[in-house]
Amino acid sequence: MATDTPVRPAAPPKPAPRAASRGRGRRLRSHLGRFAVFGAPGLLVYACFVLAPVVVSVAYSLTNYNPFNPPTEFVGLRNFQLLFRDEEFLQSLKVTVQLTVILVIVPNAAGLGIALLLDRKGWFYNAWRAVFFVPVVLSSVVVSLVWTRLLADDGVVNQALGQVGVDPVGWLSDPGLALYSLAAIMAWQMLGFCVVVYLAGLQSVPGELLEAAAIDGAGVLARFRHVTWPLLAPALTINTVVLLITAFKAYDHIQVITNGGPGSGTTATVAFVILQTGFTANRQGYASAMALVMLVIVASAAALALKLLQRREVDL
Repeated sequence: MATDTPVRPAAPPKPAPRAASRGRGRRLRSHLGRFAVFGAPGLLVYACFVLAPVVVSVAYSLTNYNPFNPPTEFVGLRNFQLLFRDEEFLQSLKVTVQLTVILVIVPNAAGLGIALLLDRKGWFYNAWRAVFFVPVVLSSVVVSLVWTRLLADDGVVNQALGQVGVDPVGWLSDPGLALYSLAAIMAWQMLGFCVVVYLAGLQSVPGELLEAAAIDGAGVLARFRHVTWPLLAPALTINTVVLLITAFKAYDHIQVITNGGPGSGTTATVAFVILQTGFTANRQGYASAMALVMLVIVASAAALALKLLQRREVDL
């Protein structure tokens, strides 16, 4: 018995290789055109103001460049060899690490606590949010000048302590206290930033998750520990990385408040020593080597912090 076999439709003819290549060429030119319009300007700015200075610093770091003492000679890696035997640089690195630890922990912890208190609706809480954010938008120089007068030996703080019978404290003149006073000033200025970031994180926590946890019998602390805190991981990552970079590049506050003192380098950070070496001592080749080492340290620390903290982040 004969059966009808289905007839398959004929396959469409394949495009000629030359026509296909012309189509790919038009798409490539279209992509390049869009990149030239939208991407190239930003890439050009990045290359001019970020990549080019790094390349110039690398070139300077291999020389003894001093604009007031020519000629410039190639010294290879000698600047880097001297760097790790330089007591001033090693002391500034120690100071920077201490400042970074304080500046990462204190505003993070205090900012989270204040954000939890301000996570309410109403004009009163909105006003307090603005109050805490005001120091962030102020100039570092203005903040430094104000706190220098407040914490001076004859300043308002010591006068207030004298009224209650407490002897004046050398907040900025005592080598054992100056770094901690400086860290407290910087933490105070960055506190508002942490508060705003944590508030944004708290307001993104789904209310139904908190309600479900409450129905299951979880108390306030349990809800915070098992629901709110894991969902605040992105906010913690942002604050930690920003504070870490802020501490490593600290210069304005040190220059205005202590000028690296009191004593010998008790508050001199790496950024402070780099600028003093490059623009006061005019050893710009040596200062460029310091800057490159600082760049590697900051980039490595920020990358490590991102990798560790992003493991905690929860996808909703």
